Amino acid sequence: MRDETIENFLERLAARVPAPGGGAAAALHAAQGAALVGMVARYSTGEKYAQHRETVERVIAESDELRATALRLAEDDAAAFTAVTDAYKLPKATDEEASARSAAIAAALIGAGRPPAEVIAVAARVVDLAAELLPIGNPNVVSDVAAATEAARAAATTARVNVEINLGGIKDEQARAELTASADAVDGIAARAEHVTDAVRKEIAK
Repeated sequence: MRDETIENFLERLAARVPAPGGGAAAALHAAQGAALVGMVARYSTGEKYAQHRETVERVIAESDELRATALRLAEDDAAAFTAVTDAYKLPKATDEEASARSAAIAAALIGAGRPPAEVIAVAARVVDLAAELLPIGNPNVVSDVAAATEAARAAATTARVNVEINLGGIKDEQARAELTASADAVDGIAARAEHVTDAVRKEIAK
């Protein structure tokens, strides 16, 4: 996925195939948000921003790491969803086969829930970094701070749906609790993103 063109990815996304799907799209939203944060930070370097150098350098490093993580999660999500479809194709003619199939499906559903849960965590950090940059970053690219938070919000809300769709088939209580907690965090992430975007719009309107 990381080496294909945007056009090719979108063609696969639009195709009648199991993956990539919404989970991969959510991860790429997060990756774009992280990239935009990195761009704003890089425009906020030099003598004019010397007093914030440590913060800006830290944001650059973390946003680059988040971007790489999100891209990996896009690939992980596609692989995990394929594992779910493969598990459902397993034979179930005998009791042993049916039992093995059920176990494989349960494990695959947990595996499919984890990449979007991690995407939510990435999105949360992107919003945090954008909020940190807003008061100290280059005002010429302030609109991109909002763009980053809106991309992160889309990542989080989309990923939440992809967590929730897998919860119904997950019986493991610990896994359910972990994934539910990730999904429950999204409203807070979206609210923080909206706060940053509102602040940017007020700044632009001055």
